[in-house]
Amino acid sequence: MTTRLVHLLFNSADPLSAATFWAEALGWEPIDEGPEEATAMPAGFEYPGTSAVPLVFVPVPEPKTAKNRVHLDLTSTSLDDQAANVERLVGLGARHVDIGQGDVPWAVLADPEGNEFCVLEPRDVYRDTGPVAAIVVDCADPEAMSRFWTLAAGWPVRSTDDYLIALRSAAGEGPFLELMRSDDRKHVKNRVHLDVAPFRADDHASDVAALQVAGAKRADVGQRGDEGWIVMADPDGQEFCVLTPR
Repeated sequence: MTTRLVHLLFNSADPLSAATFWAEALGWEPIDEGPEEATAMPAGFEYPGTSAVPLVFVPVPEPKTAKNRVHLDLTSTSLDDQAANVERLVGLGARHVDIGQGDVPWAVLADPEGNEFCVLEPRDVYRDTGPVAAIVVDCADPEAMSRFWTLAAGWPVRSTDDYLIALRSAAGEGPFLELMRSDDRKHVKNRVHLDVAPFRADDHASDVAALQVAGAKRADVGQRGDEGWIVMADPDGQEFCVLTPR
């Protein structure tokens, strides 16, 4: 039994505009899936897969009130490329933000809806990830979270230290999932969260039960209860959804 990471979901005031920004930012394609959803993913991507993690945007009326606990790190190939990417992203509607980062070699930006992300200086470890280096999750205990997300995402641990534990697909492709130690505590529902799904032949209820044994809990974020997915929280309290098998 294992679920697998299938996409990253954003609460959004305007899903199609948000998907369009991120598609342009990453060199992907925006997909208009009607009033309830829009997606950004690479052209020709076979979903679900491990070469990328698509971004899904759904309408939520509540405004953003706190720094996100999940964000994207973007790659660059050189310092000149980093600077050009930052300039291009600002031209698309991003803005520089100060989250207390101080003097760091990466640029901290926010998309047009205020979602923070970073444009990294060139790092060899991310040379083959594509435009997204990592999905970064703030958490109190990276070790405990890595044990859970190895099961939930289906990705093994690739590197570890006291500050950050990195997971990546077993195929060794696509972005990393980085669990980063943070003293900040969660106070509001995450506007950005991971979604996982069982494989097509697996049993949804059994996989949900296995995730509960591993430390997840059912979560109430105002869902009706008749959706095809189950809303849960991981051992750090971060919401995620278990979608239908696919």
